[in-house]
Amino acid sequence: MISVRNLHKSYGVKNILSDVTIDFPEKQLTSLIGPNGAGKSTLLMMIANLSKPDQGEILFNTKNIQDIHLSDYAKSVATLRQSPGVNLRITVKELIAFGRFPYSRGSLTSYDHQVIEEAIRFLDLDALSDCYLDELSGGQRQMAFLAMTIAQQTEVLLLDEPLNNLDMKHAVQIMHALRRLCDEQGRTVILVIHDINFAANYSDHVVALKNNSIYLSGPTHSVITATQLSDLYELNFDITYSERGYMCNYFNSSGA
Repeated sequence: MISVRNLHKSYGVKNILSDVTIDFPEKQLTSLIGPNGAGKSTLLMMIANLSKPDQGEILFNTKNIQDIHLSDYAKSVATLRQSPGVNLRITVKELIAFGRFPYSRGSLTSYDHQVIEEAIRFLDLDALSDCYLDELSGGQRQMAFLAMTIAQQTEVLLLDEPLNNLDMKHAVQIMHALRRLCDEQGRTVILVIHDINFAANYSDHVVALKNNSIYLSGPTHSVITATQLSDLYELNFDITYSERGYMCNYFNSSGA
């Protein structure tokens, strides 16, 4: 579905991505992991067509995204940027309605209202739907923005650090919701994430970046190993696995 070919990106003399080539599996949850500055968010924003590569191409269903009109691309790929902000005093339901803009251009139809209600129910936001965003906690606001992205009804969702500054409960809720989007609705989810334990336990596929290129990628079980994570993050990792999933322990590490 989404393929990246020989991608390069620099800002001035600073190299951000070098010769990145990767295929993202369809209808699965893929986590982009790696140290700060590795180019994860830059790669995601180029897939979103919000930043242009210097070289290379990004294909969506074999077509270069540069050849797809932005309004058409918005019906296939939705993006939730890092720390989204809306300065208007609007309610949760009004925010979620923005997700229908690629279709209705602001004139909501009965079907748009149905989709909005479905997104609210999917994330269990009924009690908050008439609340104003500035009255909500950070985690509640993030859930509202995710509902807006879901209401866009795209095949692909791109999320840049959706767990940033969230408490454990809201982080679990968001990852559980993303997992359900893949399993129940067949959507493709790609996210940048720093919490390695969430990546290990919710992802189908993991792409690790280091030094501005792909370090490794593959099914979660093939990437989440103590040796590979220790080299990726330059920390000592201990990984245990139980019926509840992975536990990646890097605490009290003195470095790899």
